[in-house]
Amino acid sequence: MSVIDRRIRGFRLVDVIALGLLVLLIMSVYLAKTIASRERAEIASVERQIASERAQIRLLEAEVAHLEQPSRIEHLSSTYLEMGPVDVTRETTADSLAALAPPKPALAAAPQPEAAP
Repeated sequence: MSVIDRRIRGFRLVDVIALGLLVLLIMSVYLAKTIASRERAEIASVERQIASERAQIRLLEAEVAHLEQPSRIEHLSSTYLEMGPVDVTRETTADSLAALAPPKPALAAAPQPEAAP
């Protein structure tokens, strides 16, 4: 008897092996599709998060642009800090900045350590 003609419970051994391989193939395709479906759902979730983050970035950039408007900063500085333009008499050049610096305090002489007896 050859392997092709051998029978197990009325079925040829080749038919049983072929059926087992077919079931294995079906299960592997099902498993691959399931994994691909999960990954597709995860990718869609990440893409939604990216779109949300981009919208948040656009909103924050618009807020920064509003907060950095020179006219707004000028209004706030004059209203709350009572700041104004610098008088012409208060302006100086880069060469004369050293003369405007406050004098350095005199350094006190550090006590000398005593010699060991």
